[in-house]
Amino acid sequence: MSTFTMPSLGADMKSAVLMEWKVKPGDTVKKGDILAEVETSKGVIEIEVFESGVVEKLLVEEETECEVGTALAEIRAEGEAAAQPAPEPKKEEPAPPKAKAEPTPPKKAAEPEPSDRPHISPAARKRAEDLGVDLAALAATVKGEIHLSDIEAAGKQPEKPKAKPAPVAKAETTKSASEDAMRQAIAAAMSKSNAEIPHYYLSTSINMTPALEWLETENGKRSIKERILPAALMIRAVVKALQQVPELNGFWVDGGHQISPEIHPGIAIALRKGGLITPALLDAQEKDLTATMASLGDLITRTRAGKLKSSELTKQTITITNLGDLGVERVYGVIYPPQVAIVGLGRIMDAPWAEGDTLAVRKVMQATLAGDHRATDGRTGAQFLDTLNKLLQNPEGLL
Repeated sequence: MSTFTMPSLGADMKSAVLMEWKVKPGDTVKKGDILAEVETSKGVIEIEVFESGVVEKLLVEEETECEVGTALAEIRAEGEAAAQPAPEPKKEEPAPPKAKAEPTPPKKAAEPEPSDRPHISPAARKRAEDLGVDLAALAATVKGEIHLSDIEAAGKQPEKPKAKPAPVAKAETTKSASEDAMRQAIAAAMSKSNAEIPHYYLSTSINMTPALEWLETENGKRSIKERILPAALMIRAVVKALQQVPELNGFWVDGGHQISPEIHPGIAIALRKGGLITPALLDAQEKDLTATMASLGDLITRTRAGKLKSSELTKQTITITNLGDLGVERVYGVIYPPQVAIVGLGRIMDAPWAEGDTLAVRKVMQATLAGDHRATDGRTGAQFLDTLNKLLQNPEGLL
């Protein structure tokens, strides 16, 4: 019998709210199955089970806040005998709890009554109370789960007739509770990074004209749905470069450098309602260019829909941040512990480029690397950027 505990979904996470169980006692689960949904400062995350077996017991009720490491469920391994009747007396031992538990059945019997009622997270419920939003009325107009954005939108409407300028101004200028919590979590992690990690920074200019011209030709052979974006091509190039310079792909843990054989790059993705999150593109070393594009599209869609898995928030071995679409020419990232590097990709723009004795205009991108000096040095970082550059000069090798 093993105990499944609340996982840590980031160095900054201390607790999370268990929102909904996806299994019940007696269910058979296999490694990777979704056990439950939890709400963190980064949003709603699906947590996976790490071993196969049978769910013996659920130890925590839904909508309960749990610290990292809290026991959530008991899982019996495949082939292991079912629990003996011995544990059952424990349920009946405390008479007071049993007496208190009697009101529970009526609650559970009453709750399923509106089966189509949207689910609302504890954070959204609290915000509704703060704004005086009628949840019953809102539930009749919302399909699916009620999010903080729904509460914020509903909260603005009643304020107008009441002509209360102060609350309206607050609604217009104050960030949502979830965005504020996310930014606080990011700030805490970055403060820890700056305090503990001795960063070194490197930058290089890469002529992207060969890669973009090749990509245009390659996309001409594909259907619209199968076309490759430059972002996927660059992620593929970073992954290939890490296979040749693996020292940057890993962690600094307990005073030692651990190189990861798998490459799970965290991709910085901006959320539509504000905030940034870096879920992992899992097992990127096993994906060709087409699979990388498909996985990237799926990851972006699920990130913005709040449907990430716990493994995608815990397995990042390096981070890639690309702010070129916002016009940023050069990105100097901050390493997310316990990772040992972050790659920054800037805007691709026209720039003068010397080729032999001639000067031409080429599509040029600034690529940067921030490395942890405890794990690697500038020479290793330079080897990585040089390898990345060479790969992008021969893009057909990235297929």
